[in-house]
Amino acid sequence: MGRTDHPFGVVSIGAVMNEQHDDDRIVLTEAQKRARRSRSVAIALALAALVILFYVMMLVKGPGVLNRPI
Repeated sequence: MGRTDHPFGVVSIGAVMNEQHDDDRIVLTEAQKRARRSRSVAIALALAALVILFYVMMLVKGPGVLNRPI
């Protein structure tokens, strides 16, 4: 099981992943799901803040930031 038709007996990752049983999975509690969701939202907000900061800095510095000697 898990072997493919490759000549060197390479094991397919998809085949191995399909062999796992549903009862072997970790089931998160509602508190863990909420914590994961809040972490994801916090990371997304931090990333958005960085993007906005970089964009504002580009507007403030203007195109002159690209015009400098090498």
